[in-house]
Amino acid sequence: MIIQIIGIIFVIIGTVVSLGFWIPGIINRNQLRKTMGNRYPMIYFIYFTNGPFLLLLGIIILTFFK
Repeated sequence: MIIQIIGIIFVIIGTVVSLGFWIPGIINRNQLRKTMGNRYPMIYFIYFTNGPFLLLLGIIILTFFK
């Protein structure tokens, strides 16, 4: 039961982060690029680990740990 709840939480967080990053207007990428400077590509690493990776991990947990 706890594993399923963790899977659901991962799916929800992964979906929210993914949508927040790709829907225009939620995150101002131009301002973020100015603020981060040379470290801007790190944003994509953070996005990948918190967006699609958590979504995929949550789906795997829900699929294989019933």
